[in-house]
Amino acid sequence: MEKLIAEALLSIGAVFLRPEEPFTWASGIKSPIYCDNRLILTAPQARLSVENAIAETVKSEYPECEVLMGTSTAGIAHAAIAAHILGIPMGYVRSGAKDHGRQNRIEGKLQAGQKVVVIEDLISTAGSVIEVVEALREAGAEVLGVVSIFTYGMQKGLDRLESAKVRNVSLSNFDAVVHVAADKGYISKEDIGRLIAFRNNPSDESWIGG
Repeated sequence: MEKLIAEALLSIGAVFLRPEEPFTWASGIKSPIYCDNRLILTAPQARLSVENAIAETVKSEYPECEVLMGTSTAGIAHAAIAAHILGIPMGYVRSGAKDHGRQNRIEGKLQAGQKVVVIEDLISTAGSVIEVVEALREAGAEVLGVVSIFTYGMQKGLDRLESAKVRNVSLSNFDAVVHVAADKGYISKEDIGRLIAFRNNPSDESWIGG
C-alpha cells in the first residue's frame, strides 16, 4: 500500500521532489520536498485509492472505531469520504474554538466515551495532530489513534507522538516516496541518500548540492 499511495501522490504532484532546487519552509529550512495533499481531491482516481485505503486502514488497525474526526482543514474532506465508505459518523476539530455562537472547537456530534480515529493529511513534527487528539480527549473521547495519508518520519514527530501516547498509521511515508520516485525516474538513484539525510536532520543543509 505504501508504494501504491506513493505512486498516486507523485503522479498528481501532491508530493513533489526537487533536490536540485530546494523549497524554503516558513521556518527557513531548505527542503527537497513539497507536499500538498489537497490535490488528491481534484484527482478522482487518486482520490478513490486514498479514501479506500483510509477506510481499509481504519477497519484493519482500529476495528472498534465509532467516529472519524478530521483535522482542520485538510483532513476534513478525507474524513468525510472515508466515513461515508465505512458508514459511520464524522466530524472535525477546529484549530481553535469559534469566537461566536456555541464557541465549538469540535464540530459534529461526539459523545463522551466514543472511540475515535483522527484523519490527518500530513504529519511532519506532529504538533498540530497532537493538539487535535488532546482536544478530543478533553471532550471525553477515547482516541484510538490517527490515520494519516503521508508522514515525513522525522524523529521529532515520532518522539512527540510517543510522548503523547498517540498511535499513527500512515498510508505512505517519505522513504517510500523517495524510493518510488527513484524507480519511476522522478529523481536519480544518487538522490536517495541525500533525501534520507534531509529526513534524518532537516536543519542540516549539507545534503544540498550532492
